[in-house]
Amino acid sequence: MLTAPSPPVRPSPPARPLRGGKVTRLLAMCALILGPASPSSAAGFPDPFGTNPGNLQMFSHVPADLPTGRPLVVVLHGCTQTATAFADDTGWSSLADRWRFALLLPQQQNANNPLGCFNWFLPDDTARGSGEVLSIKQMIDTMAAHYGVDAGRVYVTGLSAGGAMAAAMLAAYPEVFAAGAIVSGLPYGCATTELEAYTCMNPGVDRAAATWGDEVRAASGHTGTWPDVSVWQGTSDTTVVPRNRTELVEQWTDVHGTDGVPDLRDTVAGYPHAVYEDAAGRDVVENYEITGMAHGQAIDPGTGPERCGTVAPYVLDAGICAAYHIGRFWGLDDLDSLNHLLRLPNLPR
Repeated sequence: MLTAPSPPVRPSPPARPLRGGKVTRLLAMCALILGPASPSSAAGFPDPFGTNPGNLQMFSHVPADLPTGRPLVVVLHGCTQTATAFADDTGWSSLADRWRFALLLPQQQNANNPLGCFNWFLPDDTARGSGEVLSIKQMIDTMAAHYGVDAGRVYVTGLSAGGAMAAAMLAAYPEVFAAGAIVSGLPYGCATTELEAYTCMNPGVDRAAATWGDEVRAASGHTGTWPDVSVWQGTSDTTVVPRNRTELVEQWTDVHGTDGVPDLRDTVAGYPHAVYEDAAGRDVVENYEITGMAHGQAIDPGTGPERCGTVAPYVLDAGICAAYHIGRFWGLDDLDSLNHLLRLPNLPR
């Protein structure tokens, strides 16, 4: 098993105590057990990145000779995964090299969580200005200072517990992100206790779209443009059940002030895909239903421009590369200026 290198020793807050009992069983439900990992070129960041109240580790993958003004993608791993292996296995590292953008790879520590899960269900770690979300925000600021990334093109994505934490980042710091992607994740504000987290994961929680939207609006007081969101979910997922996809779409369409009726329905690589537009006709929310797929992130190993990834537990060969299509939705491929400005997905080449 490849383990990401330890960053240099630096002052950090005292480790939070390990939690047992119900929370350990909860974390086990969403644990992503790593198989053999791919080699990684990511490295621990050489300097302190702030007060780090969440006591996280910071890793990055930056292509050689990356010019200033390029995008930044924050990639959040699942339980028991390492940040670098997850970025490699899902194809984000190869896309960063190919499309020329930087990756920020936050990593949880076992001192904070026995299975290395981001603490998506703890209010102290998901509220603006505190805990793990603030640590990740400080990492983003550090990447901007060191590499001159485009502050208008910062994105966040994650799987499972990482997907739920990606939703928390979008809610807590919406002004930071142009867009995000939540893969087998959960709506922001679904859980604030261990018991609620069980219920959110399976069988899921049904709330009105406006109630979900209020959770996001209350997280920051933001009044500007909201991040666009791509939602991915396997239809046979019993760990984080498909109801969470429905609730996530309701949450973010409400935040964007659009209705819950898709403006476009099509199939991509044979899978149902829906797009929701805002009042200006801009694609602001999309969702993919990966038919028959269990809990994990979809990849499509092999060669070719739309293929990516290495099969590992919960990194699943579904014949579609989620990272590629998420990157297209965000405009990371820079096909043309229109795609970048409007963020229209899946334009013909």
